[in-house]
Amino acid sequence: MSSYDISIRPFGIHSILVEWPDRVDEAILEDILEFIEHLEQHCLNEEKWEIVPAYNSLTLIDWEKPIAFDELKSKLLDWYAADKEGTGREKLLWRLPVCYDLEFGFDLKEVSQRSGRSVEEVVKLHTESRYTVYGIGFLPGFMYLGGIPETLEIPRKPKPRPKVPKGSVGLAGKQTGIYPQDSPGGWNIIGNCSVPMFDPKKEEPCFVNVGDKVQFYPIERAEYDLHKIEGEVGIYKVEKIILNA
Repeated sequence: MSSYDISIRPFGIHSILVEWPDRVDEAILEDILEFIEHLEQHCLNEEKWEIVPAYNSLTLIDWEKPIAFDELKSKLLDWYAADKEGTGREKLLWRLPVCYDLEFGFDLKEVSQRSGRSVEEVVKLHTESRYTVYGIGFLPGFMYLGGIPETLEIPRKPKPRPKVPKGSVGLAGKQTGIYPQDSPGGWNIIGNCSVPMFDPKKEEPCFVNVGDKVQFYPIERAEYDLHKIEGEVGIYKVEKIILNA
């Protein structure tokens, strides 16, 4: 496991924030996830903590009692410096279908014009890449996906829409993502994913985790409609590939 210069500071009375160097770096994210594995298996395995990784940070939350900051900070620094043997965390790739019809891709033509690529080329670029889940937030199940081709790096819209439909797939800066529910939003919408990304009735409401990979593939409108029906009755199965099998 790599070692970085980490900083630790209080984040309210019930949580503590651990920060790595301030950059988007897959190696840093992997280091954070390996540290979480070490904490859960060897350090915090008998206590109830909520552990939230995102980009270059890790938040530990104890909802039951206030945190003794100085004591926990000292322990975290020791735990991070200790030799660690990972168990080989399962690395998953989720393949998600997207319909890029202009009915769904409100901004697809604008993205095409701004990138200097045809609509077909934009779709090809968007579906060829494998994206890393750097964080989940803003809305329950909203994935911040990094690794977008430079050609598709389009700024957020200057004026957000008051309502972006559930399933909308958007671009913003160096990121792409899926709106898991109807929501205001300022990302450039290029299609719609037919897979529900968040279901509060399930044991695991969001099936994707930080550190996973996501790749989109294009589908026609008829297949999109079929997926929606299958999702409503609970028989649609998301394609999952184990990368380190």
